[in-house]
Amino acid sequence: MTVRHLLADDDLTAVEQAEVLDLAAALKADRHAEQPLAGPQAVAIIFDKPTLRTQLSFTTGVAELGGYPMVVDGNLAQIGTRESVADVARVVGRQVSAIVWRTHGQDRLQEMADHVDVPVVNALTDEYHPCQLLADLLTVREHKGSTRGLTLAYVGDGANNMAHSYLLACTLAGMHVRIGTPASHQPSADVLARAERIAAEQGGSVLVTDDPATAVEGADVVATDTWVSMGMEGEKGDRTGEASPFAPFAVTGELLAGAAAEAIVLHCLPAYRGLEIAADVIDGPQSVVWDEAENRLHVQKALLTFLLRSSS
Repeated sequence: MTVRHLLADDDLTAVEQAEVLDLAAALKADRHAEQPLAGPQAVAIIFDKPTLRTQLSFTTGVAELGGYPMVVDGNLAQIGTRESVADVARVVGRQVSAIVWRTHGQDRLQEMADHVDVPVVNALTDEYHPCQLLADLLTVREHKGSTRGLTLAYVGDGANNMAHSYLLACTLAGMHVRIGTPASHQPSADVLARAERIAAEQGGSVLVTDDPATAVEGADVVATDTWVSMGMEGEKGDRTGEASPFAPFAVTGELLAGAAAEAIVLHCLPAYRGLEIAADVIDGPQSVVWDEAENRLHVQKALLTFLLRSSS
């Protein structure tokens, strides 16, 4: 039996990504059109990190697919501490039809996938956030008609999971991706190389720059993320203070003015108004963050449906 997982954005091909997005659009129009978890079959949804949108969207989505969302408190379970990830996988994998895990290191997610015969979905790790990117791409499709040939500028921490996922997912979607970030916070060299290979295949491009104006110039989509990712709370002062290296990369009205006139603004949330994004931008007419947040539900339902079908 072949089991399909989504551990990183490029676990999908460009064709498969488009298939998932097409299905997500159909499920947004008819939320109960697919019932791959009828029974109900259980899906384990494990949280090692704080969550709001992920918990809401996956629990609602599994239920709408006919299944039972089995929420597991990863801190209570102490996965990898009280018992190994492999042993947990062997137990959980026999009782559910899929596993969704929001955790820390990518190695934990990989170890889980190595020891189960059901799909494993990355609901966020320190390295990637592929479910968020599917929601972002669906949102871009809705507001721009297509993704291919568009330019997306991400400004902020270029070394975090969102930057990595923008590079991989958006090049798969045929986009030109620009990462505006301080020289001290560059994307992973491995991720950058993978994105460049994908861009060459899909007709897109990749640019990393330490000039925020260059990053957003003429961009169709402008995206950002918090400067203090989960697990970096101890660095908050350095990341958000007056001397923050990210300050020039804040999405203000002035910076946004350099983008295309009809540019849309993305933020995966939670947002900190006055830091990475100005209040009048996130609450303004170019912001589509609430569509983006809702679309987590639809793309994750489509993704689970796709993975279950591909694994059968």
